[in-house]
Amino acid sequence: MVRVLATLASPHRLRVVAALSRRRNYVSQLARELGISRALLQAHLRKLEAAGLVSAHLEISSDGKAMKFYELAPFALDLTPETIAAAVLTLSAGDAVQPNGEKGSPS
Repeated sequence: MVRVLATLASPHRLRVVAALSRRRNYVSQLARELGISRALLQAHLRKLEAAGLVSAHLEISSDGKAMKFYELAPFALDLTPETIAAAVLTLSAGDAVQPNGEKGSPS
């Protein structure tokens, strides 16, 4: 849950999820729709994929181009005080976020 919430904390990634909720799409078209560069979009897509929120499939277009399509993976978050308390029990000391924004134990 912590990884998913951290991943969704980015407005760009929220926009990607919203766009993919309408239909699957390939990188170039999605970048145009969102008004961001392909490189930036791909960085956000990698984070979404690592969190299990999207999946990618390579397809060959009719003109022979390889196109990487992304689609949302089914997910639902039940965010309640109880689910947060349960998630906290799974955290290790290395999961703490320090005042400087870095993960890990203080030095």
